[in-house]
Order: sequence, then structure tokens, then C-alpha cells
Amino acid sequence: DEFTNYRYYDDGNFEVARTISILKRYDFSPAELKDILEQCNEEEDALSFLEKKLREVEDKIRRYASISRDIQQTIQFERERLMSDETSFEVEEKTIDTLLIAGRRMKGRYQDYGDGIKIVAKQVGRYINGKAMCLFYDAEYKEKEADFEPCFPVRKGSGTDEVSVRELPGGRCVSLIHKGPYDTLSESYRTLFSYIKEKGYKTLLPSREVYLKGPGMIFKGNPNNYLTEIQVFLKD
Repeated sequence: DEFTNYRYYDDGNFEVARTISILKRYDFSPAELKDILEQCNEEEDALSFLEKKLREVEDKIRRYASISRDIQQTIQFERERLMSDETSFEVEEKTIDTLLIAGRRMKGRYQDYGDGIKIVAKQVGRYINGKAMCLFYDAEYKEKEADFEPCFPVRKGSGTDEVSVRELPGGRCVSLIHKGPYDTLSESYRTLFSYIKEKGYKTLLPSREVYLKGPGMIFKGNPNNYLTEIQVFLKD
């Protein structure tokens, strides 16, 4: 109205506003709304727009579900990395229970461990219920063609072509927690095997490393604070 500046809307204006309100709830952008209003008069005219939007929404749901699982896994991983300052760094003997694990057996360099554990985590991430581990099937250190298996304890799961899910037998072992970078692990191995030799024990393969605290999934952290438990199993 030229005198009151009030705006008056007819039924057509109301229908356009109602249509825009509904389509905004469907997450259509302003540019998409403009195209729909210009090209469509009936719902069947908008069918292609609706089908395209449905595909986009379903893709987002799958993507955000994957992101949600990854964030949950990161939170769980980081919480489990936090450890008490009362950790013992002395050689000890203990009994380890049988574990259900998911692992990927590999031959190559020990540095390839990271690639293997990522594959395992991707396959069984939601079922992980313990620290990352590695099983070593060689009786001595090998620069190349080492036989090892990155793995996680899991609650349940089924194997694939890439990942084996099975029970890992427990038993009596000699254990030592190493604090520091991975390239200094040999020092703790020498201490552990000196103890084993002194006791006259016979050992079994595979031996294990349990990564109590290491690089995070986001930040590398300080290698001097890494904690790795070495477990060498004993014959009865």
C-alpha cells in the first residue's frame, strides 16, 4: 500500500512461501530453490530435483556415519593411551589370557607395520577392545623379509581376504615395558633375553609387542614417552 507501506499477499504468494518453507527443510540451497520455482508447477515436475537431493542426503548420511565411527575410534584410542605414572619398568613373569584378535600377517620391513595396522583398524574398528599389537614369528631380527602380524584384540568379528580373526593362545611369558622411541627397543630386548638366559627358560614364537602408548591418530607425540610392552612366551 503506497500510503501505509503494508504488503498484501494473495493465495499465490502464500503457496510460494509454503513451497519454499518445505523445500528449505529438505536442505535445498537458495540457487536450487530458484531453479525449482522457475521450472516446476506440480510435484511431478520437481521429481528429478527431489531424487537428486535424496541421493545427496543419503551420501551425506553414509559419510557422516563413517566420520562418526572414526571420531569414536580416535577418542577410544586416545583414552586407552593414557596411562598411570606408576608403570613398572622391571622384568616380570606373568600369565596372559587367550585373546580374540584380528590381524594381518605380513612379510617385509618392520616399518611396514603402520600400513598393516591401518588395514586391520579399517576392517574391525568398531570391535577393537584393546591396545594395538604386533606378533613376531622370526627367532631373530631381520632387516628385510621379516615375518610379523599387526593386530588388535577384538570383541568379535569375521575374517576377510586381508584380515584374519581368530583366537591367540595365551600362556606364561616374560615381560618388560620399554619407555622411549621404537629404535631403542633393542636395549630392552637385550635386558629381557639376558633374564631368560639366566633363568634357563626356553621360548616360544611368536613374541609380542603391545603398544601401550605411541603415536596418536592425529599427533605424533613425544617418542621419548612411548611405552611398549615386550612379551616373550615360555615353554612349559
